[in-house]
Formats: sequence, structure tokens, C-alpha cells
Amino acid sequence: MNFKKLLLPIFIGTLSATAMLSPSLSQAVEETGSIAASKAADQKAALARKAKAIAERKAAEASANSKPSGEPKEQEVDKEVEKR
Repeated sequence: MNFKKLLLPIFIGTLSATAMLSPSLSQAVEETGSIAASKAADQKAALARKAKAIAERKAAEASANSKPSGEPKEQEVDKEVEKR
């Protein structure tokens, strides 16, 4: 009988504590979501900057390699063979 009398106040106390904590828990989830979104945006921006730098480097290498050096390499090799 005593157990049944104690069970009701314990249940009500647990229920009210859960009700009081639920708004703060939902706010914590919202803050975490916005923080995660801003971190994701920062990572995306960093990846875009890195991709742009790589593209610029490749373009610079391609332009340096495409400059005419006078004669093609095959002709240079043929001339060296003729000299020997």
C-alpha cells in the first residue's frame, strides 16, 4: 500500500521534470544545428578555394608547357643522333 502511495508523486515529479527540460533540450539541438550548418558552409568555402588554387596552378603549368621552345623535342633528338 505504501508503495502505491509513493508511486504517484514519483511519476508526477518525473513528468514535470521532463516537461521543464524539454524546451532547453530543443534549444540545444537548434544551436547545434546552426553551428553544424556554419561549419559545413566554412568547409565548403575552403574546398572551393582549394579547387580554385589547384585549377590556377594547373593552368599556369599548362601555359608554361605550351610555350614554343623553338624546335620540337623529336627534332632535337634527331640532331643529337646525327652529331654522333
